[in-house]
Amino acid sequence: MADRRIDPVERAHLRDAAGFSPPVHRFAPSPALTDLVRRYWMPVWAMPRGKSTTQRVLQYPVCLIVVANCYASFIGPTTGLATRTLSGQGWAFGAMLQPAAGALLLGASVSEITDAAIDFDQLPGLDGGALTERVRSAVGDAPSEPARQAAAAAAVEDALTEAPPVDEEGLLVNAVVEYVEDNSHVQRVGQICEKFAVSERSLQRLTARRIGLSPKWLIQRRRLHEAAAVLRTGKRRDLARVAAELGYCDQAHFGRDFRTVTGLTPGEYAAEPRHS
Repeated sequence: MADRRIDPVERAHLRDAAGFSPPVHRFAPSPALTDLVRRYWMPVWAMPRGKSTTQRVLQYPVCLIVVANCYASFIGPTTGLATRTLSGQGWAFGAMLQPAAGALLLGASVSEITDAAIDFDQLPGLDGGALTERVRSAVGDAPSEPARQAAAAAAVEDALTEAPPVDEEGLLVNAVVEYVEDNSHVQRVGQICEKFAVSERSLQRLTARRIGLSPKWLIQRRRLHEAAAVLRTGKRRDLARVAAELGYCDQAHFGRDFRTVTGLTPGEYAAEPRHS
């Protein structure tokens, strides 16, 4: 697993209001699972007594598997800002799935768990109870040790090899999401329809069923990921120009979208500290 560690920079991770984030270890999946898994991640924290941190993340259009020392959940896509308050000592091992994976493991439309989560042992596509025990046993009392992290990843990978194979519709939704995320010039739903030769109605049904979200949401969230990356550099930027570069018709529209999702105006976010 050591040779699969990946860049620790995560553009969707906004950190807390003071600019702090605990160490987050990230790993790429094995080649055999790239249609099911985007990456694994594992934050490990030890907060001083009486202190806590609220971590903020702009979510991707995917489901998550998360096993921690105190809970285990299958988490659906989040339309807004995901937050979690950390205190004391702890860890969590997560798998960010590909868009295709959610419906396969859930056995139903992902729209049923958008902005929601279910206990891992209720997930029909995996033996959640057994996997939870194996991950916790692998991590033990040494979550910062690379060997323990690798063992946790191996446990998740072993379980996912038993998942149903990714179907053609799943491959299509993976491709659609990748296209939107990797191409800043995609500003309209019609461009996605043209690329994949599908009607807007068919595209809407596809994304609702497989990721629980709309095509328009995909474009908006990519814009906001890009905005967060630009604003966190600390360089003074003209917000009207940033809005135009991201495809917004005006700065006000950009500001409303950014504040709705992050709880901050672009200016407030840009002014936050950026230390580790």
